[in-house]
Amino acid sequence: MVIDAAFLARAAGRESGLSKADSKRALDALVGRATKALKKGDRLSLGEPFGSFSISKRSARTGRNPQTGKEIQIAAKNVVKFKAGAELSKAVN
Repeated sequence: MVIDAAFLARAAGRESGLSKADSKRALDALVGRATKALKKGDRLSLGEPFGSFSISKRSARTGRNPQTGKEIQIAAKNVVKFKAGAELSKAVN
């Protein structure tokens, strides 16, 4: 499932009366703020029921090209990690 402005407008609109445009602005604002926070290295929590996002550093390593078998160097990079909250974990299990 893709969560976009149209999905939010349908889901939230029933309960809150948000239009598609309002939903898009809210989603864009959330993504923008989340991106800025994670770029700074902050942890982003969306509340205990949902979970949190954080940045983890992945060190450089040697990999292998599956087509040729040749070793290649994979550069270090930052990756986004998500840890589900207790309520979300319980709901899906």
